Amino acid sequence: MKILLIEDNITISKNIVRFLSLKDIKTDVSLDWENGLNKAIINFYDVIILDINLPKKSWIDILKTLREKQKNTSILMLSSNSLKEDIVSWLNFWADDYLTKPFDFDELYARILALYRRNLNNKSNNILLWDYVINLDKIEVIKNNEVIKLSPLEFNLFKYLAQNQNKAISRKELYEKVWWEFDWDILFSKTVDVYIWYLRKKLDKDLIKTIPSVWYSITF
Repeated sequence: MKILLIEDNITISKNIVRFLSLKDIKTDVSLDWENGLNKAIINFYDVIILDINLPKKSWIDILKTLREKQKNTSILMLSSNSLKEDIVSWLNFWADDYLTKPFDFDELYARILALYRRNLNNKSNNILLWDYVINLDKIEVIKNNEVIKLSPLEFNLFKYLAQNQNKAISRKELYEKVWWEFDWDILFSKTVDVYIWYLRKKLDKDLIKTIPSVWYSITF
């Protein structure tokens, strides 16, 4: 993920960059609106964070130009003002979200992730599951910008569980929908259990829950 931060407060900028770097997010910084617009024109960004109180230029003009240059990029506004009429104005003028100062960095990160996932969901055929992206076009699973290597069966099993999250899935259903076969003898084999174990080794170990005695679920 790549972010552009347009913020004239050096201390705030440094703190945001330092925090996001711990989350493996690359952040370009502009301390003035002109440099920020130039970077937005030249580069592609997943999310743009814009301080609403930049000197020498109206936030409306900046936001309008950013939207023209980066039509599909989510824009998150930062402001020390939380008046309802101002928030409505930001969102009406093509902003996607806002955060008032002072803010919690974990909340900033959560809002960035939410905007990023929304963009991914709009751009391609993806399943978004917590911090996992299941790309159905490329047949791959991504977490924190890294591809997790799964076998075709592991991918199909994870995909099916993700598509039915918060639902208890039986072994019988998994054999029918993932393996495309079922008879009563296979029901008592350990094949599903083994592949669930494979996924737990490669993904978060607590992601897939076991519900006694023959059910599995991804639950949030």
